[in-house]
Amino acid sequence: MKKSLLLTTLASGALLLAACGDNEGNTTNLANTTNEETTTNADANEATNDSTGDTQLAGDPDVYEVAVIPSQSIGEMQTGLDLLEEHLAESLDMEVEVTHYPSYNAVVEALNYSQIDLAYFGPVTYLIAYEQSGAEAIITQEIDGSPYYYSYMITQPDAPYDSLDDLLENVGEVDFAFGSQSSTSGFAVPGYELLQRGVYENEGSYDFNSVRFTGSHDITANAVANGDVDAGAIDSAIFNALIADGMINEDDYKIIWESDQIYQYPWAVPNGTDEALIEQVQAAFMEIEEPEILSIFGGASAFVEASSDEYESILEAARAFGLLDPEPEEEDEAEEESNANDSNE
Repeated sequence: MKKSLLLTTLASGALLLAACGDNEGNTTNLANTTNEETTTNADANEATNDSTGDTQLAGDPDVYEVAVIPSQSIGEMQTGLDLLEEHLAESLDMEVEVTHYPSYNAVVEALNYSQIDLAYFGPVTYLIAYEQSGAEAIITQEIDGSPYYYSYMITQPDAPYDSLDDLLENVGEVDFAFGSQSSTSGFAVPGYELLQRGVYENEGSYDFNSVRFTGSHDITANAVANGDVDAGAIDSAIFNALIADGMINEDDYKIIWESDQIYQYPWAVPNGTDEALIEQVQAAFMEIEEPEILSIFGGASAFVEASSDEYESILEAARAFGLLDPEPEEEDEAEEESNANDSNE
């Protein structure tokens, strides 16, 4: 029997286009429990119109504004973000503000409306912005010399299963955790695997004992280690970076599933951004060698150029959960079927 979703809210409040965290650097845990994960088509059309033109900088014309999604809690990223802000300001010779945004959706909307100049987010979130307003991927990061990462499903080391097949044998007894509902490795890719295996359809229909969305990869890791859930989905690069930074203990986990490779998180600019400025930004990122900056982006070893082409491989998973519009041919078939039904009536 399919069971209803247990949606754990780790923080409440509206999704404001503002930084998350407090002045004392305490961590802020946000769960994306809203259904408004993407902007409407009307918003997207308006955003496309607003994001074109010859304007070099979005938002404040005197400040280069950078938005970063909450892949980890703010306190764990703030030092690196401050150093990134300083580096970009020096390299670009302009004032720069790097802001930790409260949700994936907030970053998409800000980029669509050209309220920011550069955004860092997951591949699925990027595809949403690309589809809605033509946002352009320009930079990504390499981990140990490779621009790819994976989605993991993890459990406790003494858990009675060593593979996903083992986990699903008694799926009705398993409490499972995803990250954010807009996360590529924390939801779309592992969720699509579970969808194909017939144990997860959507947030209201699944065979698990319970399913929760933690909103952040580090929170998922802690939920698994603490036994709050039996298993969870997590970004492999962030998982390994949390271990390397001493934030979690590798001995507290067992990896029972690994996805196919996924192209790393992109940095994207609004549609219509000046090409000379794009080249400046790319050069500034590729100069970065500070470990404090690299470590917060999945333990990156370097930054490299990227484009939208690298993210086509995850389109199917994103569309399966309604994170992107259906493919044009699917829409045409649906319209033809509707017209045929009308004729029969």
